Amino acid sequence: MCFYSLPTGFCVHWDMHCKCYSSIADIPPLLWNGLFDSENPFIQHAYLLALEQSGCVSTQKGWQPQHMMLMRDERPLAVMPLYAKTHSYGEFVFDWGWADAYARHGLEYYPKLLTAVPFSPVAGPRVGISSTVEADEVFAALLNTVHQLAASHDYSSWHLLFPGQRLQQALAAMKDEGAFLHREAVQFRWLNRDYRQFDDFLTTLRSSRRKNLKRERRLVTEQGVSIHRKIGMEISDEEWQGFYHCYINTYRKRSGHDGYLNRDFFDRLRETMVGQMMLVVARHDQQIVACSLFFFDSRRLYGRYWGALQNISCLHFEACFYQGIEFCIEHGLQEFDPGTQGEHKLMRGFEPVKSASYHWIADERFRLAIADFLNHERDSTNEYQQQAEAYLPYKKTATPSA
Repeated sequence: MCFYSLPTGFCVHWDMHCKCYSSIADIPPLLWNGLFDSENPFIQHAYLLALEQSGCVSTQKGWQPQHMMLMRDERPLAVMPLYAKTHSYGEFVFDWGWADAYARHGLEYYPKLLTAVPFSPVAGPRVGISSTVEADEVFAALLNTVHQLAASHDYSSWHLLFPGQRLQQALAAMKDEGAFLHREAVQFRWLNRDYRQFDDFLTTLRSSRRKNLKRERRLVTEQGVSIHRKIGMEISDEEWQGFYHCYINTYRKRSGHDGYLNRDFFDRLRETMVGQMMLVVARHDQQIVACSLFFFDSRRLYGRYWGALQNISCLHFEACFYQGIEFCIEHGLQEFDPGTQGEHKLMRGFEPVKSASYHWIADERFRLAIADFLNHERDSTNEYQQQAEAYLPYKKTATPSA
């Protein structure tokens, strides 16, 4: 079994001790998934394993796995994904300014520690915990572990990105919560208010927005584009090839390189997680011209990867938003997370909601400076959310109360 050796006597909390693994392959899938006890696709052992085995996540790419397992004797109590990072790419919580401030003072911000799902700004569980132990005890022990790990390896900080509600509540209740800096941002999500069909959703919109949405959908059809949704094993080899072709083509046009994720990664997911996949396939003259890949569980749909070979008006809205909304309604899913950023989502019914991250900064001087920055940023974030809510397309009588 391969794991990072920690300092002698590395006891983190009374009779607990911790191991840090250099690969998630060294942790049994049943153990990892059993401790998380979550349907969230991005925290599944298979998802994180695909990232590592495909080479998308590796020491060479600036992501050094150090996944934690908290134990009592030899009995696992908790697991947590953890990476040592030498940059801030692929995180979607931007701290480049903090790194620049360190550099201006002659200090090193990297390496740092990160608990997150690489390249996935999706909220979800970040610590898997046994039912035989109190959560507060585990969180305190893990925090103590991070402190010791940072001290022994000169990590500047630890960053916890997009945690689920349970962990956020535990952090807020901790006595040492002042050591954590809480950061907020705004994402956009569609909420299913017990709609039975797509027209039920349309009736909640103001007349002008309802007409515009219908026009966008109609325009796609008028351009001769057909749309099909494929779930799991329904996805054919030709459609899978078409998806990756569209994805890589769009990434190259947008950024000039192939992106973080390679074909091997997607192929591994198709082998191990196809049951949680939905693919929207757009065709023109029977040829695939665009695809959008989603993941889902029993409650949520997650819009993740999009690509197109042709510039077809309104096709992005149809393939990435409206097809997802229809899927949620048909399958009784309560929430649709379409990905980060994009005020254009507001006019199509996606509501501004807060996302969270937590940051522990080892250097007290920088901790205070960053805390002051976050206090000012929080005011701007709150103002942005309020402004965004004003652009929601719902009728006043149907405007969400949240």
